[in-house]
Amino acid sequence: MQVSEELNADLMDLNLRSRTTEQLVRRVIQEAEQAEQLVRKVWEEAWKVCHFSSLPKWLQDNDFLIRSHRPPLPSFSACFCSIFRIHTETGNIWTHLLGCLFFIGAAVYFLAQPYTAIQWQEKIVFSAFFAGAIVCLGMSFTFHTVHCHSEKVGRLFSKLDYCGIALLIIGSFVPWLYYGFYCNSRMKILYLSLVIFLGLSAIIVSLWDRFGEPRFRTLRAGVFTVFGLSGVVPALHYLIAQGWTKALSQASFGWLCLMGFLYILGAAFYTVRIPERLFPGKCDIWPQSHQIFHVLVIAAALVHYHAITEMAIYRLSIGDCSEDRWLLASY
Repeated sequence: MQVSEELNADLMDLNLRSRTTEQLVRRVIQEAEQAEQLVRKVWEEAWKVCHFSSLPKWLQDNDFLIRSHRPPLPSFSACFCSIFRIHTETGNIWTHLLGCLFFIGAAVYFLAQPYTAIQWQEKIVFSAFFAGAIVCLGMSFTFHTVHCHSEKVGRLFSKLDYCGIALLIIGSFVPWLYYGFYCNSRMKILYLSLVIFLGLSAIIVSLWDRFGEPRFRTLRAGVFTVFGLSGVVPALHYLIAQGWTKALSQASFGWLCLMGFLYILGAAFYTVRIPERLFPGKCDIWPQSHQIFHVLVIAAALVHYHAITEMAIYRLSIGDCSEDRWLLASY
């Protein structure tokens, strides 16, 4: 009887020690995890910009930018906190972040107007442009924010960035074709179908893994430039049918030409990497070719917004197509 009681006491003591040991192990693991999180947080906040040669190969894009690069930041919180630090991507992030916020505000203001002021058809047409601009600028600033996270994340958001450019071009075509060929549904549908087909083709090409590599920079610029210049076909159609006077007064042709010039100029800066090519290491923070490209893209989008607004106002002042029957014959 006494042996049994002693055995039970020993078992209880063993169980107690086992639970105590288990609790100690759990506490040690928790403290280790907390220490790891603290070290990671301190490292994320204390990272320093580095030289181009110190970057892993997947982050080496522009060898004319020598210093002030972000190192790999394997944390999305660290990537987004880097928005408020000075490095080679700061200008690229903020140019399109502010542009995205502007077009979000413009879209909300425009779409909030009562139907008595702006009809639902106009809201749908302008929504295509707003959606393209917001997605393009949003994907762009997000890519420049997180592409240093990892090679996999950088490749994914690079593809989304290029898809956003294609969507901006599609969204820009929609309102111009809608108002430019307002009274010719057949040609309007034909050109819109062509634009959507070319846009989907550009998106498919953008999803190719090697499309985002630095050696294909010229190809990337060429694909989107050709896609944008496809608008020359409907523009020439309108110009031949209506003449220069009506093209300038009714179709905002001058503004559209300025928009095209700005886009092409931006693509040229993007391709040739000027001014950093001429002054290696002197444009690490500002002004890089990519930042100039971003600014020109926003300027072109604003010019286009002004142009389609003028076209919409003119069309609404004219009324329905019954007064444009003499124009229909020229198409």
